[in-house]
Amino acid sequence: MSFRPEVSMAERKRQLVARELTEAALQLLAVKGFDAVTIDEIVAVAGVSRRTFFRYFASKEDVVVQFLADMGTGMCAELATRPAEESPSVALRHTVWVSVAACGDHIERVLPVVQLILRTPALLARFLELRAQWCDDLTAELARRLGLDPGAELYPQMAAGMALTAFDAVLRRWSDSDGTEDLAGLVDRAFAVIAPALDAVDPSGHASRQR
Repeated sequence: MSFRPEVSMAERKRQLVARELTEAALQLLAVKGFDAVTIDEIVAVAGVSRRTFFRYFASKEDVVVQFLADMGTGMCAELATRPAEESPSVALRHTVWVSVAACGDHIERVLPVVQLILRTPALLARFLELRAQWCDDLTAELARRLGLDPGAELYPQMAAGMALTAFDAVLRRWSDSDGTEDLAGLVDRAFAVIAPALDAVDPSGHASRQR
């Protein structure tokens, strides 16, 4: 029998402060816009000091992007739990859907933040940095899952990249539609395009040599 480790009081406090800072930033941004909001205003609304702010976040951009930053961790964790017999396309579709579904479940809160990130160059640049780390993490997990050497085989990195490209396309289309597009339908359409390439791998874990 396995037991989940208890979350320490210090970790709970850290999570609470980070959440309060994020909520304060989002409240201000909704009213004033990204460029007009200062760190001093964020800490004032959150009721913490500048020193505390910089203990949790390196910049104003980070406090906003943190709203989506946990998506990568969630995707990698989901991929690790998918049944071994699933094809790569099915496993990766479920992996992407976990994060996309979270957006749809909290549309009133998430949509304005997604739109802000995609439309603000400084935030988009920071988000793309995080996305690059997601790709590395998914590459490593895919390699482990398929018994491949990520340093020798192209497949894990390319498959991770395709899955995240699908994620990007779905998120942008949903954002552009102001949340009216059906997320499940968008994910299905995106993976219908990339599934044949994702599944071009034989059971032994070696990419097929189709021409």
